[in-house]
Amino acid sequence: MYIKYELKFYTIMFDFEKLEVYKKAKEFNKEVYSFLSNSKTIDSVSKNQLRRASLSVVLNIAEGTSRFSKADKRNFYVISRGSAFECVAVFDVLKEETVLTQEEFQQFYGKADELSRMLFKMIGNLTAN
Repeated sequence: MYIKYELKFYTIMFDFEKLEVYKKAKEFNKEVYSFLSNSKTIDSVSKNQLRRASLSVVLNIAEGTSRFSKADKRNFYVISRGSAFECVAVFDVLKEETVLTQEEFQQFYGKADELSRMLFKMIGNLTAN
């Protein structure tokens, strides 16, 4: 005997999907991926490192929201912020190697800076009593 189930889809949002910092991190990651896929002159090591670092910003925000203690949440947001710094460092190296223009560097730098500031505030709110 077979039972037919009717599936209904509901709009259920995970907590991280509601965060503006998550949305901006996702957009940043998308722009990094687009840049990497359009650039043929970046070496594979830098490309891989930048790809993983930009994704890490997004994933650590998401994972942080799943934690129950403030200390655990804070730790993931600190790691996410560190990954944003890592992206800037890779972009800086690429700029020095003239693989990245000053204008491209400024755009990515500004977006990473905005993410860093947002994460810093979140970290601070979890540190305060």
